[in-house]
Amino acid sequence: MLDNFEIAAALQEIAGLMELRGGGDRFKARAYRTGSRVIAGYSGDLSELVDQDQLTSLRGIGSALASQIKQLYLTGTSSVLESLRKEYPPGVLELATVPGLTVTKIRKLHEALGITSIDDLKAAVEAGKIRDVKGFGLKSEQSLLQSIVDETRRAKSDRRLHLHHAERVAGPLVEYLKTSRSLVDVSVAGSLRRWKETVGVIRLVASSKSPKEVVDYFLKFPLIVRTDEADQISCKVELLEGVHVSLLVVQPEQFALALLFTTGSRAHVNRLQKTATKSGVELDVNSGSNSRSAPKRVTSESEIYKRLGMQFVVPELREDKGEIEAATRSKLPDDLIEIRDVQGMVHCHTTYSDGVNSVEEMARAAEQLGMKYITITDHSPTAFYAGGLTVDQLMRQWDEIDEVQERVNVKLLKGTESDIVADGSLDYPDKILEQFDVIVASIHSRYKMDSAKMTKRIVRAMRQPVFKIWGHALGRLLERRPPFECDVEKILDVIAESNAAIEINGDPYRLDLEPGWVREARKRKIKFVISVDAHSTGALNNVKYGVAMARRGWVRKREVLNALGTRGFIQAVRPVQ
Repeated sequence: MLDNFEIAAALQEIAGLMELRGGGDRFKARAYRTGSRVIAGYSGDLSELVDQDQLTSLRGIGSALASQIKQLYLTGTSSVLESLRKEYPPGVLELATVPGLTVTKIRKLHEALGITSIDDLKAAVEAGKIRDVKGFGLKSEQSLLQSIVDETRRAKSDRRLHLHHAERVAGPLVEYLKTSRSLVDVSVAGSLRRWKETVGVIRLVASSKSPKEVVDYFLKFPLIVRTDEADQISCKVELLEGVHVSLLVVQPEQFALALLFTTGSRAHVNRLQKTATKSGVELDVNSGSNSRSAPKRVTSESEIYKRLGMQFVVPELREDKGEIEAATRSKLPDDLIEIRDVQGMVHCHTTYSDGVNSVEEMARAAEQLGMKYITITDHSPTAFYAGGLTVDQLMRQWDEIDEVQERVNVKLLKGTESDIVADGSLDYPDKILEQFDVIVASIHSRYKMDSAKMTKRIVRAMRQPVFKIWGHALGRLLERRPPFECDVEKILDVIAESNAAIEINGDPYRLDLEPGWVREARKRKIKFVISVDAHSTGALNNVKYGVAMARRGWVRKREVLNALGTRGFIQAVRPVQ
């Protein structure tokens, strides 16, 4: 009988082998990868779902996939996996990551030299054995050596994960560690705990009276495909998805200090160490990581900051962006925005444009999350590729909103995500703009304008007399498209004098405006809206990422318009003030 993580690993293996097959099996592989994530992240009793044939109640699990999961749970294997394994030589998934190694070549190497891993391959190359295998030669051997070097370098490179993906991967890792009998405590750390937009390495800190036992237990996690480093208290590994993870395990009395040092940016930690030295406080990173004799036992991170004469600095602020100075003077804001402060979902799309859920479905989902209001802000006509609404379509939507309002308690606000067109105009006639409850004004085209023209375009839009919210301000898509060029400071100056606010977009692929510019906007006393940019009911959960970016920008509750109640929000964002 396999546990959740072992089943997830088997599903990942099936997906990888199906991808090697290619063709139509690539689509099946995607389903198995989804199933793997679902099972690894499932916190309920899997045995109940299996016994009651309720596996298909899990989102993303169809009947065929459920059958294989049941087989894996009950027998430890699956007919699909066994069939695929017979088609390929052992270690094919690992070896296939080496450029130039096809399945055919991998099979030849296995038959001739018993190679089943990259380590086996490297040893054979260095021993000069590859050149003697039929179909290879000296040139092939040299090429493989270079490929192995490149692959090793890639494995150690800082591949960046989007925040929500890193969060998804880290969850099962933490849950797995919690099943270790030797564990006392565990937490995510590093850039993930600071809620940075992308994460290079998922860092975990744990405590135990027997650190080596926890390290060894972690190395048995089924989704680990490579161990890069391992010692008595730590390890660095690569998961099947290519994600890099580090684990540090310390004695329980060292946990708070280790977590502090592993969470903060290097600059923040260095500043703390310098402050400790000047203050005569014994605070050494080694005492928090690999020493059994910490200078004084501390039970929490807040106690460490207190010993240094500082306010507690929340993880999101630990970037050496002025938080040390502020904490020393007791000037850190103690009312940073929190998820519980958000009273309305802003920037929501429906099936009228490019959303996947109806007005009523979005409304009921927001209601279930305890929201008091939701803005329906579908695209405007210029965004034809996203189903932008003509005026006639908009009128039909307004009628439907009125009908749905009679069936739900959450307040529905009629809005638009209006394109800022090339000359800075908003994409509806003034007489229509004035009738909206809320306007999100965004750029969706002509991103490559030069800085001067783009600045002029946005400035004109922000000076429009109607109140508007500057949506996903700089148009970035993380890891795909950089922010467009413009004079941000000039635009912020204009917004500060105009009828406008700025959106902090919670879409995890955008997270725009980034925290540095958010801090600059705060200096100008500009108000913010934390949006979800939701194209589905599930995406309403984007609010937590928007809140995280706002906190990283030092945003306080009173600076967020959708932390207001319904009446206050409506008055604040009404286009005609």
